[in-house]
Amino acid sequence: MGVCWSNKIKAETPYHTGVNSRNVSRDDGNDLSNLSGKVSSASVPQTPRSEGEILQSSNLKNFSYSELKMATRNFRPDSVLGEGGFGSVFKGWIDEQTLAPSKPGAGIMIAVKKLNPEGFQGHKEWLAEINYLGQLRHPNLVKLIGFCLEDEHRLLVYEFMSRGSMENHLFRRGTYFQPLSWSLRMKIALDAAKGLGFLHSAEPKVIYRDFKTSNILLDSSHNAKLSDFGLARDGPTGDKSHVSTRVMGTYGYAAPEYLATGHLTPKSDVYSFGVVLLEMLSGRRAIDKNRPTGQHNLVEWAKPYLTNKRRIFRVMDTRLEGQYSLEQAQKAANLAVQCISNEARARPTMDEIVATLEELQGSKNRKDRRLSLHGNRRSNPKSRRGSANEGSKMASAASSYPRPSASPLYAL
Repeated sequence: MGVCWSNKIKAETPYHTGVNSRNVSRDDGNDLSNLSGKVSSASVPQTPRSEGEILQSSNLKNFSYSELKMATRNFRPDSVLGEGGFGSVFKGWIDEQTLAPSKPGAGIMIAVKKLNPEGFQGHKEWLAEINYLGQLRHPNLVKLIGFCLEDEHRLLVYEFMSRGSMENHLFRRGTYFQPLSWSLRMKIALDAAKGLGFLHSAEPKVIYRDFKTSNILLDSSHNAKLSDFGLARDGPTGDKSHVSTRVMGTYGYAAPEYLATGHLTPKSDVYSFGVVLLEMLSGRRAIDKNRPTGQHNLVEWAKPYLTNKRRIFRVMDTRLEGQYSLEQAQKAANLAVQCISNEARARPTMDEIVATLEELQGSKNRKDRRLSLHGNRRSNPKSRRGSANEGSKMASAASSYPRPSASPLYAL
């Protein structure tokens, strides 16, 4: 393809998400519940915001470093949940009402992501995460509870997702990671599609830019939520067809036109969704050099089989045998083919993808789909408290949090 991928991220300044900071109130950051409502209709110029503006309008709890040291028991090695391009993720506990550090087993469990200065990401990705997750609210986006900015320390505090990443459940083998059933895979695909659909319905649109299995987190009920917004970017506004950026993301998931031109559109996310859907159907990684020659790139290998009903089963995960019909396999494969089209204009919208996945699951409730694509562009201070039930569920699942693998990001 002629594209050389290096190991260093070249970050970009986060842009305005479409919320007027003067209309966003500052509170103590107690939002641990699912928030609902319509996307703000506010339309503002797509101009960079200062760090101070982003932090002041984020509606998040500003933790001190000492508070997070207490919550994670001084970042003990046995509290590590996993590691990624940003740094290490630690398990911690805070009081559900005050968000003050609490003893293990008391209050609610949290995941604390600590920036590694030598890692793939840096301050700008940390700030971008706050810029978006500090204002966006949707059941299929992970909840960012707060942050810490103190001296050289950069940390982010999230709700705890007890089942870890989709990547682990698809590709890891072992007694803990049982193969996901067909129905669960389709449910997770639908949840993730709703999350992307919400981002694309915002004003201005938000392009996620790093959609992959390791960024889809699962709670104890296998509800899927998108995480890691360090590469998210506001989409084109007005009569613009795209935004021009450095090529950033993860090899194997990036759309071909984005790799070739740096032109970013919501259809770039659609291509990535198609790759992930194909991973769900096949149980194979997007890029796997351990496969035989000709099968290293999943999209290139699978495409010829996806449109042939006699050969489609060569792509399907053998662990799913007997769980789906030929009609379901064809419909899911056809959706994947549309999403990974080389022509961006030929790809469906996320709204259309949600509709197709609901039909695939036999859903007849179109009203729920329309409602699920709407969230809240700013937090409601009166709804900043999570339920006690949610806290107890997270606590009971604490000991079984999967350890996600490192998933470095790459940039041109």
